[in-house]
Amino acid sequence: MSAGTIIVSGALANKAGHGGEAWVRLNWVLGFQALGWRVLFLEQLTGPPDPSAVEYFRGVTARFGLAENSALLGADGATLCGLPEARIAEFAADAHALVNISGHLTHPPVFERVPRRVYIDIDPGFTQFWHAAGNEGARLRGHDCFFTIGENIGTPDCPIPTGDIPWRKTRPPIVLDRWPRVPPAFDRFTTIASWRGPFGTVEFGGQTYGLKAHEFRKFIELPARAAGTFELALSIHPGDAKDRAALEGHGWRIVAPSVAEQPEDFQKYIQRAGAEFSVAQGIYVQTQCGWFSDRTAAFLATGKPALVQDTGFSRQLPTGHGLLAFRTLDEAVAGAAEITAHYGRHCAAARALAEAHFDSRKILAQLLAEIAG
Repeated sequence: MSAGTIIVSGALANKAGHGGEAWVRLNWVLGFQALGWRVLFLEQLTGPPDPSAVEYFRGVTARFGLAENSALLGADGATLCGLPEARIAEFAADAHALVNISGHLTHPPVFERVPRRVYIDIDPGFTQFWHAAGNEGARLRGHDCFFTIGENIGTPDCPIPTGDIPWRKTRPPIVLDRWPRVPPAFDRFTTIASWRGPFGTVEFGGQTYGLKAHEFRKFIELPARAAGTFELALSIHPGDAKDRAALEGHGWRIVAPSVAEQPEDFQKYIQRAGAEFSVAQGIYVQTQCGWFSDRTAAFLATGKPALVQDTGFSRQLPTGHGLLAFRTLDEAVAGAAEITAHYGRHCAAARALAEAHFDSRKILAQLLAEIAG
């Protein structure tokens, strides 16, 4: 029996061609379904409809069994594909809550009808700095509960302003049944990344908060200093040709991000990897907000160790086995050596860590308990 109805909203067509972004939203939708909830996945475009983006939405939702309970709205609220307006209204009337990832859904006939409107912040720092500066881009208005994956926000050591919002903490959920452990096979460290990320630098209180590119440059010598192959499935603009040449000149192997265009491609790429190596957005590192990547959580679930730049998550999660955090180049070199020397042990620890800390059943059940309280 269904536990009730939930609407989940987030960017799928708005981020067409990015399989990892698709999985962020799919883990929420499929996770609630696994708990017995009837789920409507509803996305609203932020700009004019692109036919290829609409088709991406249609294809992904069909392949994951969501064609009968999903819809894509235009920026004006008009239905572009999926359920008709009347069925969407029925869902809204019956919904227990709207789980609004990054506040993408603003369509009043749905937004205002749902009794509990839950904001999910997956870009900690950006969201709060924008809000503190009076920037409406974060789309916080009208929500009842606010959750962030920045687990250190609100603590004395984190400079991110909370303002008038009581931020609660959550983590990127992973539907473990959809992300089975695969046999250990080490060949390379890799990740899937955008050189600059989706947003520009942020300035607040006289401080400039940087991008992922700024952090990558600090570790550009890693392949020359550490054993093994380091690969990046990297989205990098032609205008950053000098950076690309510098990466390749220092031994980084770069492949096209199209290897992870569809959610299935993204998953296969991770399953075939040996381990993850990645830096983080500068804003996450500088604020030590505790941000943790949904992509890294997927690596762990697959039984792949992760060597990732510390954003303060080491205050909340166990590190050293399966998940290794680094702050300096020397620590990154040592972490790579540790993973290659004891690979099987780190693979087992990675999956165990995912089961303990990123299981969607635990994360979503806890969230539901908090919004009901």
